[in-house]
Amino acid sequence: QVQLVELGGGLVQAGDSLRLSCAASGRTLSGYAVAWFRQTPGKEREFVSAMRQTGTNTYYADSGKGRFTISRDNAKNTVYLQMNSLKPEDTALYYCAVGRGVILSRVREAGAYDYWGQGTQVTVSS
Repeated sequence: QVQLVELGGGLVQAGDSLRLSCAASGRTLSGYAVAWFRQTPGKEREFVSAMRQTGTNTYYADSGKGRFTISRDNAKNTVYLQMNSLKPEDTALYYCAVGRGVILSRVREAGAYDYWGQGTQVTVSS
């Protein structure tokens, strides 16, 4: 079992930055793919960014390319999402997720991940 706790959400203005963190316990994250998803009321969970368990390749939704950066610190067992130039449409509940054996073709699928955090709210005002 892996427990995930997200922190770092909040209310910011358009153009501001936030860094979300996702601290894991129970297992080391070094063997897991890690990802961030987001969800707004009435919509399906949306892929934001991911990093597979091997290598350093990162993946982003078009909405976040050039603004968001995913990273991981295996020594701290923590995943981060740096979000810059935030827009009102980035407002959502952001979830961290991890999974074993996530293949490349599925990194953007919520169903590929085994463990989820409780989410942290990001609200961007215009």
